[in-house]
Amino acid sequence: MCATSPDPSTARAQAAVQLDPTDKPGIVSSNSLLDERGQVIIEHRGKRYQLRETRNGKLILTS
Repeated sequence: MCATSPDPSTARAQAAVQLDPTDKPGIVSSNSLLDERGQVIIEHRGKRYQLRETRNGKLILTS
């Protein structure tokens, strides 16, 4: 019998179902993420994204 690794999307879906519905997402201050220029590079699944603060004080995420 050959063992196979579980499908990551299935594992995520199962994990989501097991979460307590009263759990809330963590809160992170943008000040702790952004550098002195108001930006940070985030690497996600091998791709890099730039999170930056606009002149109007909003956040924008680009790839």
